[in-house]
Amino acid sequence: MQLSLRLSAIADLVTEGNRLVDVGCDHGYLPVYLIQQKKIPSAIAMDVRKGPLSRAQEHIRQYGLEEYIQTRLSDGLEGLKAGEGDTLVIAGMGGPLMERILTDGRSVRNSFSELILQPQSDIPHFRRFIQSEGWEITEEKMVEEDGKFYPMMRVVPGENVHSSLKLNVDSFTKIRL
Repeated sequence: MQLSLRLSAIADLVTEGNRLVDVGCDHGYLPVYLIQQKKIPSAIAMDVRKGPLSRAQEHIRQYGLEEYIQTRLSDGLEGLKAGEGDTLVIAGMGGPLMERILTDGRSVRNSFSELILQPQSDIPHFRRFIQSEGWEITEEKMVEEDGKFYPMMRVVPGENVHSSLKLNVDSFTKIRL
């Protein structure tokens, strides 16, 4: 399976060997790709809408990965229990919605060893939210695809949140078409 530049950059941020939870999985491309690449052992693909979840199920069946990828209809993290995954991916939605998902699902969120986040709006506010929740941005990338920029970050629990949260253009990886 070939991923878009945006999804490929997100896949690169996922730690090898981690169990993935993809909230807002849309077509399920990310978990299918990561399983095919043998980067992750299993995944849970979740979406709030039946249509996108159905498309994800079709892709999972198409590649024969039903044994490795579960699907769940869920608003944010509601359909997940603490400890079911190691890496949480939330991508392709606005910063305020991502903040709501992470706040409402705080107890589940805190069981993850890393979050891969790709907010589409309100990025300075979202970065402050991450810091206020005690998480630390350890890696950032920015991808340009179809004339649009997509910032993304790898976030881990941190006791000492420091200057890594300051916007530093040099820290971004920029990929062009």
